[in-house]
Amino acid sequence: MYSVRKWTVSHAKSFNSVYKTLENTLSALHPVWKKIGYERVEKPVAFVEKHVKGLLFDCQMCGQCVLHETGMSCPMNCPKTLRNGPCGGVRANGNCEVKPDMRCVWVEAWRGDQIINNNQSIAGSRESILNVQIAVDHSLKGRSSWLNEIKIKHENKSAKDTSS
Repeated sequence: MYSVRKWTVSHAKSFNSVYKTLENTLSALHPVWKKIGYERVEKPVAFVEKHVKGLLFDCQMCGQCVLHETGMSCPMNCPKTLRNGPCGGVRANGNCEVKPDMRCVWVEAWRGDQIINNNQSIAGSRESILNVQIAVDHSLKGRSSWLNEIKIKHENKSAKDTSS
């Protein structure tokens, strides 16, 4: 799995485009999900998500995916599950202090971010990788982050529309 995960980061620009397309497609299907019921489609969508993202990104199914903000490198693969940057124990060669044979997921995240942005300097990187991520809501573990994101996006949109 580790070699596939490294390969996906090496192709982060392509996977980021696919991810955006998927997000737009799932978002367009919001009326369908709402009519059927998000709870009813949760299991089949989570099953597909687990297997696709599990293969490509070694997904841990946290229910709050940030791949699109972290250069297509999942921070949940960090042995310390750090979601906001590397710890102080990254080795000089960029490997993890806990798993010395594994590259730090945040070193990979920066690399993926630079690939997405055509190898610009860190100063030229997308601001999304600099966003502080909220703590993981463990009650969402095993659930579809795809559906969760779409549902939240549309709830926020309709709340904004009603307050205007």
